[in-house]
Amino acid sequence: MEGWLADILAFVETNQQWAAPLLFLMAFGESLAVVGILLPCTALLMASGGLIGAGALDPWPVLLGSIPGAILGDSVSYWLGRWLGPRLLRVPVFARHRRMLARGRLFFRRYGMAAILFGRFIGPLRASVPLIAGTLSMPQLRFQLANVFSAILWVPILLAPGYLTARGVAWARTSPERWDLVLTLLGVAVLTLFAGYLLHRWLKVRA
Repeated sequence: MEGWLADILAFVETNQQWAAPLLFLMAFGESLAVVGILLPCTALLMASGGLIGAGALDPWPVLLGSIPGAILGDSVSYWLGRWLGPRLLRVPVFARHRRMLARGRLFFRRYGMAAILFGRFIGPLRASVPLIAGTLSMPQLRFQLANVFSAILWVPILLAPGYLTARGVAWARTSPERWDLVLTLLGVAVLTLFAGYLLHRWLKVRA
């Protein structure tokens, strides 16, 4: 997986015209029911943040590819859930992931609309909550509001640690006297990662 991720990053860095469509497909795939647990879009976005901070990658293709991809992936999962309804577990590909779907169902029943927002930050739930929302006939307007808002948050939050770390390293090289600023940026990056980890663990336990 690490080798595959490194190859994708190298390709994006040298072929930036493909950054938006490639990240669109990755974010779309990672947001799809079941499929999402197999794709490393989260790691790719965090690493892309480092490339953006180092000036090796334009942020706009990353944002314009990843955010719509994440929105569409969750939307397709939701529409699939609406279409299948109670037949969901009679479909073999979903029947093999009963435990994951059961966790998504419990999480959605407990948090409702907020589950769409927070579930995007937890791998297994990101791949199941929109599907469950569809099977339980969550109103589409409420779902899409949470879907769009969570995608707009998800991408920048994943980019932030890598971006801040890269900027801090770059400033340390060019302005050694500004170590106060460098340490502040690195501290913010570490705190962002730690806060994300704590949120992930809390939501996982609650689920």
